[in-house]
Amino acid sequence: MGEEERTPVYKRSNLLFLRHHLGLTQRELIERYLSDEEGKASMSVATYSNLESKGGARLNETIVRLAEKLALDPALFSLAPEEFAAQTDMLPPEKFGEAGGAQNAARKGNIDHLLNRMTMYFAEQVLDKKLKKGDRIESDRVLAAKLGVGRSAIREALKVLDVMGMIDIRPGQGSYISEREENYFIIPLAWTMFLNGEQVDNILTVRNLLEVKAAQLASECRDEEKLLRLHDISHRLHSTYMQRDYRKFLDEDVKFHLCIAECSENPVIFGMIQTLRNLLQHVSGTGMADETQLREINEEHQRIYGLLIARDGEGAAQAMREHLENALQRYNFQ
Repeated sequence: MGEEERTPVYKRSNLLFLRHHLGLTQRELIERYLSDEEGKASMSVATYSNLESKGGARLNETIVRLAEKLALDPALFSLAPEEFAAQTDMLPPEKFGEAGGAQNAARKGNIDHLLNRMTMYFAEQVLDKKLKKGDRIESDRVLAAKLGVGRSAIREALKVLDVMGMIDIRPGQGSYISEREENYFIIPLAWTMFLNGEQVDNILTVRNLLEVKAAQLASECRDEEKLLRLHDISHRLHSTYMQRDYRKFLDEDVKFHLCIAECSENPVIFGMIQTLRNLLQHVSGTGMADETQLREINEEHQRIYGLLIARDGEGAAQAMREHLENALQRYNFQ
């Protein structure tokens, strides 16, 4: 792609970039920067939206007007996005006016608001087919510039999104859109629960309902590969208990539950259970207390597995329900 071909694409990307950096919706940007002294908008939201997504005859006019209001050089919008981000990030807050600076200050440290914005931002990118599963996302520096917050806040938010399964953080490589498409159905639920520590009881209720249903559905599984994996995990679970390797035992415990969810052959149930279990790890206390409890867990797991292999769906569901009720007494949730 030559320079002339790239420039319109860069301009559209940078226009979107700047709006996110200002923390404004399309309507707010039009009202603040693209309206006359009497408040009459120079274009509709639909027209502006098309400029961001497709470009058009009014793209240059809009950029010039916006740059003039913000005292920017219009030529900056022709830079590659990362260069534009760097240039924008170096501009002092007052460059964007008192309102913009106040908004940026108010957003700092507000992880709730930032997570909401980032969730919606990545969802929009996927829905607009600008990103797809497995694609690498922008660096924390670029995201910080786009969203008008510090890089440390971005890194903290990315870790939360990784826990929720929306992105995958690969040490030394960067962050990527999750390969698990079903996670996009459950992010709003997980995000709401994660942000409110008082939701632990609700998380447990939802998780328990899903795991009981997963056990019932897993009894009907005909996928030999998944069933073999469940067999191997069940065997390792028992072996690690007998060897008193309790750390590995607890690791296999998690795998056992997730494998049952996978055997339900319902990807949404699997994704939700995986996410809710991850969330509980971040709000739970110390977990198992003694060998007696570990022995009980091993016995309960073996009972669940036996009923699944016997294809007793109701029995497996009841055994899972009892196991999870007993688990409430083994964990300390804060």
